[in-house]
Amino acid sequence: MVETQLTTQDKRLLLDIAREAITVTLTKAPMPPLPESLPDELSQIRGAFVTLNKGRNLRGCIGTFRSDHSLVEVVRDMAISAALHDPRFPQVTASEFEKIDIEISALSPLTQVMDPETIQVGRDGLYITRGYYSGVLLPQVATEYGWTREEFLAQTCVKAGLPSDAWLKGATIERFTAEVFSEKTVGK
Repeated sequence: MVETQLTTQDKRLLLDIAREAITVTLTKAPMPPLPESLPDELSQIRGAFVTLNKGRNLRGCIGTFRSDHSLVEVVRDMAISAALHDPRFPQVTASEFEKIDIEISALSPLTQVMDPETIQVGRDGLYITRGYYSGVLLPQVATEYGWTREEFLAQTCVKAGLPSDAWLKGATIERFTAEVFSEKTVGK
């Protein structure tokens, strides 16, 4: 897997763009253009997830692995989607948004897992598919819950709507890494 390291300045810019995109959407202001000159890392075609947390509670999370757009465009679009279109939550309101912390997971490309023993909890995120069913868990989820590799695989299957042992019975397992950072870790 290709490992690209974003600088603190890159992370700060992505977080600022995500916050601004949500703010202007909530206030119905015109969307400002993205900066014309971007570092190469932010211009790369990459997937990303944007997670919104209010205190210790998840408030929205939307992302994509595959895109025809730059990382900066994906972050902007996923931030808006996480705030307004996560079907698990009502839309974020302007009054509560100032209490929300934005977390970004900039993703590496997906690679198929041939041997589940090579999955490393804390480093790898999982994407499991079988038929029309698919589920994803970001790398930090397994660490947050203290899962073993097998529990991580089982929980990703459950997220996909599959039996927990589907990873042993023909489901396709793919992995990815993520650079995870938030306003709490980088600063607002």
